[in-house]
Amino acid sequence: MLLGVQTTSAQQLSQDQSRPEVIAKTEAAKLTEALDLSGDQSRTIFRALVAKQVGYQKNVDGKDASSAAVIAEKKKIDAQLKDAMKKTLTDDQYSKWLKMNN
Repeated sequence: MLLGVQTTSAQQLSQDQSRPEVIAKTEAAKLTEALDLSGDQSRTIFRALVAKQVGYQKNVDGKDASSAAVIAEKKKIDAQLKDAMKKTLTDDQYSKWLKMNN
């Protein structure tokens, strides 16, 4: 029985790593440090990153990457993230973020 509990815990941990909130939290922490974000900025960016991850997992990941519909959906999700970043970050932070992502 103990072995079964360890296996279940290991599976749960690996499943948690692919959750949008976990991925977004990791990226938001990196951006907070790199761009010196305020608490409000950090929370807003986290929510935008969660929305991006959810959109990718629903509409992009595991689908045919050369499909026109998938390409269009990816562009739409990326544009929404870019828009959220532009609204949230200062001009200096935004330009640093663009450099980090290109």
